[in-house]
Amino acid sequence: MDKLKKLEILSDAAKYDVSCSSSGSNRKNKKDGLGNTSTAGICHSWSDDGRCISLLKILLTNYCVYDCVYCVNRSSNDLPRAIFTPEEVVDLTINFYKRNYIEGLFLSSAVFKSPDYTMELILKVVKTLREKENFNGYIHTKTIPGADDLLVEEVGRYVDRMSVNIELPSENGLKLLAPKKTKKDILKPMGFIHNNILQTKEDKKIFKATPNFVPAGQTTQMIVGATEDNDLNILNLSESLYKTLNLKRVYYSAFIPVSTNPKLPVINSPPLVRENRIYQADWLLRFYNFEAKELLDERNPNFDLELDPKCNWALRNIHLFPVEINKADYKTLLRVPGIGVRSAKRIISARNFTTLDFFDLKKLGIVLKRAQHFITCKGKYFGFNDINPEIIRSQIITPYKNGKDTRQISMFDNVSFEDKWMEIGGEI
Repeated sequence: MDKLKKLEILSDAAKYDVSCSSSGSNRKNKKDGLGNTSTAGICHSWSDDGRCISLLKILLTNYCVYDCVYCVNRSSNDLPRAIFTPEEVVDLTINFYKRNYIEGLFLSSAVFKSPDYTMELILKVVKTLREKENFNGYIHTKTIPGADDLLVEEVGRYVDRMSVNIELPSENGLKLLAPKKTKKDILKPMGFIHNNILQTKEDKKIFKATPNFVPAGQTTQMIVGATEDNDLNILNLSESLYKTLNLKRVYYSAFIPVSTNPKLPVINSPPLVRENRIYQADWLLRFYNFEAKELLDERNPNFDLELDPKCNWALRNIHLFPVEINKADYKTLLRVPGIGVRSAKRIISARNFTTLDFFDLKKLGIVLKRAQHFITCKGKYFGFNDINPEIIRSQIITPYKNGKDTRQISMFDNVSFEDKWMEIGGEI
């Protein structure tokens, strides 16, 4: 099989791995080297500081020894198979870089022969790129659960980011759909990477020449909807990973039906809206000081698909509102629907010079069609006379009023560009 055909198969197979996001790694170029992660690029993946970085995103192989029911690359699935040699991956990366197609590499893989054997192939790729080709661009590789710690550690010295995909949020889900995988095999390398990152940071305080180890941190991915796990279970796991392992990101992927196995749910389309709500909740955990137990509980274990999690929380805690926009502290402002991190900071800053009114908030980027129900300005309330959660909810999700679109923002509705931009910008 020629290289182009392999590229077609293995780049298509890589689309199911969403844990591909570049970050603020700053691997500097060396003399006579190629590439530099500090140079801006425009394509597939977003960095921590908002830059776009183009990556060659491929699988090393889609041959797999596992038969995970939810996975398109499972051993029992009848599909075209291919495997790159390490030399072919290196050649593609260098040639694509020289043609200005990419700035880095995202290399994942199915498990070929064994976890150790697959990890050895990945190691050969990154070692050749760094040492032989002198490539200093961004590299993100997948860690294969079950691989020897020494292999993981050596790969970590050459790459910017690593990820270990949890895939299923519960051990019961693994037993049902991926019986050859265990929770311990997945969490062990995540803990190993975390400990080595911390140790490297400590060593650098004493020895500046200490080699880097995964300087851009680690990520993971969870599939949403392949098992009966509710949103509360998923969010609790994500919160635990952020707190204990200091993950950079948890990515969520709506389950795509890839077989008719009776162990899988019968759905007509991926649960994309549910995925979006979990992403919004994840944002609240990382940037808005929320906890999972505040957003969901045993009585309400799943998110309302018609309302974003922050708005839903506010309506369930309506006794905390309205808040006075000119007196509320930063943490309180962050909990008001329609006020995001940036706009909360703008409010705090603007209050040093003037007393804000309702019309000033429009200029500061507040999403007033939601915020108006939860705030007062100079003591005046601009929502309904009766602060009734049901009435406010109806107002937010009602498509139109007086000819104006007042819908709850959704990535999947045909709403205005401004509304989509507000959500993408994090103004939840």
